[in-house]
Amino acid sequence: MPDLPNDIDRLREIDNAHHLHPFTDHKALQAGRVRVITRAEGVWLWDGDGNRILDGMSGLWCVNVGYSQPSLVEAAARQMTLLPYYNTFFSSTTPPAAALSERLAAIAPPGMSRVFYASSGSEAVDSALRMARVFWQLQGKPEKRIIVSREYGYHGSTMAGASAGGMRDMHRQAGDLPDFLQVATPYAYRDAGALSPHDFGLQAARSFEALIEEVGAERIAAFIGEPIQGAGGVIIPPDSYWPEIQRICRAHDILLIADEVICGFGRLGKMFGSISYGIEPDLMTTAKGITSGYIPLSAVFVGDRVAKTFIEEGGEFYHGFTYSGHPVACAVALANLDIIEGQDLPAAAERQGVKLRAALDEALAGHPLVGEIRGRGLIGAIELVEDRDAHRFFPGSRKVGTTCRDFSIAEGVMMRACRDTMVFAPPLIISDDEVGEMASRAARAIDRTWASLQTA
Repeated sequence: MPDLPNDIDRLREIDNAHHLHPFTDHKALQAGRVRVITRAEGVWLWDGDGNRILDGMSGLWCVNVGYSQPSLVEAAARQMTLLPYYNTFFSSTTPPAAALSERLAAIAPPGMSRVFYASSGSEAVDSALRMARVFWQLQGKPEKRIIVSREYGYHGSTMAGASAGGMRDMHRQAGDLPDFLQVATPYAYRDAGALSPHDFGLQAARSFEALIEEVGAERIAAFIGEPIQGAGGVIIPPDSYWPEIQRICRAHDILLIADEVICGFGRLGKMFGSISYGIEPDLMTTAKGITSGYIPLSAVFVGDRVAKTFIEEGGEFYHGFTYSGHPVACAVALANLDIIEGQDLPAAAERQGVKLRAALDEALAGHPLVGEIRGRGLIGAIELVEDRDAHRFFPGSRKVGTTCRDFSIAEGVMMRACRDTMVFAPPLIISDDEVGEMASRAARAIDRTWASLQTA
């Protein structure tokens, strides 16, 4: 391995001079001090200043099995030695790609026996959207092109993914592709008011049916949604929501795409969020946890109805990537699944998630800044609000979430701010002691945020 600079200040200089970061205010970063992460183990990160940080975000929702798992490193090294790369064009496959396809089909929701590979969640979403539109062309209904998603939905940052998502700032910067529309999100804390969770879930879902009546089912190709919305602020739907969305899709012959890029591979307490919520998707996008982030890989699970149409009527599908089914990535995914299944990490996520929320409830009971603590499995959120009783949010100009994020890192726990909602998704291997440590550090960060607001 080539020698890398080990002078942390020199690395910062190099980074500032040459590296444009994703989702970053570059002017602010240049004026500040980039954090150099140097190593990781289990649920812990170390930076170049010697700080030890509990990674409450699993990198970017992805390091499900934790850092420094030897079997994943060994799987990559073995495959690199044997066959470091070949494509899956030209009627070709590789042993890891074929074996992983069988393995994924075995754990998929019912009726999904085929997969299409890419390298990122954004690419998986693009692939699923294209599949949806091509499917309807093959059915003789090319006018079915509209993709419907939700406010605060996140489906990647390519042009198609950003257009499908419901993030206003992304729409504002890049503009929208045609034939993408959004409906209401099931954000109960903000919108339910006096409605019961059941009734609110139905109300939120039926905003989709109202849109269908407005634009016509004959123009809508698919509805895409995350089982739990991650980057939108960990928005957890009432139990009535997904069955009603599924009913609406079936009643109007609209494809249902479950975006499992964050929820998949154990995070919600089942292997997939679709299983947790009883969703029967036509297409299902995955990435992140498929390799626990050790190497890029994504997979679109294709329902039998769509796959049969493509195989029997489709001819050539003019879509794919240089790294579709990359043999090293697929080998790592197989080793990753060995850990997830062998250690029953979905059950661990359910168990440890209950403990983490209980620890946060205890540490933050009655806190004037905390409106709600919510979660399922090992994904959750702490809603920071100006008025707990009225569910009133702070003005965006106060930047409460950003302030709390910075205090969190200073306290040695990595959480993410989505608006003023602090979200978390630690590795599924987190121990009881680490659960307690995470809750304590998060509570201290929120205390410091509250104190700073009193003096502002």
